[in-house]
This record gives sequence, structure tokens and C-alpha cells, in this order.
Amino acid sequence: MAVHDDCKLKFLELKAKRTYHLTVFKIEEKQKQVFVEKLGEPTDSYEAFTSSLPADECRYAVYDFDFVTDENCQKSRIIFIAWSPDTSKVRSKMGLDVIRSRAT
Repeated sequence: MAVHDDCKLKFLELKAKRTYHLTVFKIEEKQKQVFVEKLGEPTDSYEAFTSSLPADECRYAVYDFDFVTDENCQKSRIIFIAWSPDTSKVRSKMGLDVIRSRAT
């Protein structure tokens, strides 16, 4: 399965420049390719992101998660999310390793 060049570019922009708050990846089974489906603005909330995920298809995302520690320090972590509902196709679930290995 191929990964579109834009996937790595958008991941690096999120990681280095913090241009986006979120990057959602989708597997296009007909083209056998992973591509960027959605870019999230810094103002987008985590709740808005999770509510936008489909109920029957896999998605993979990189999310810049902001939080405050118990010591009241503002922190940020980039997390990789695999959205894999029970009703999604097995083939889509297997694409996670492809995205992870090519995005980093």
C-alpha cells in the first residue's frame, strides 16, 4: 500500500511548525493509497475531532494535544490515534502499520 507524499509533509508541518492541530489520514482502498483527509485548525477541539470520525470506517490521526499538568504547567504532546470501530473492514484495520512506518 502506498502512502501519498502529502501525508509525511503534513505530519512534519504539524510536528515542527504546529501549523495544524490535527491531521486525519484515510486509506483509499480502490487506489491502495493512504492520503490526508482532513487538517484541523489550532482552534478545533478534541471533542469536535472525535465526533467527526465515521462510525464504520477506520481513520488514523496525529493530534497535537494541549493540557495542563497538576503543577499548572502548560504542555503539548503529539499523539497518534488509530480509530478502528468494530464495524470497519479488516483490511482497513491492517493499514495502521503502513501509515505509522511511513509517516515517521
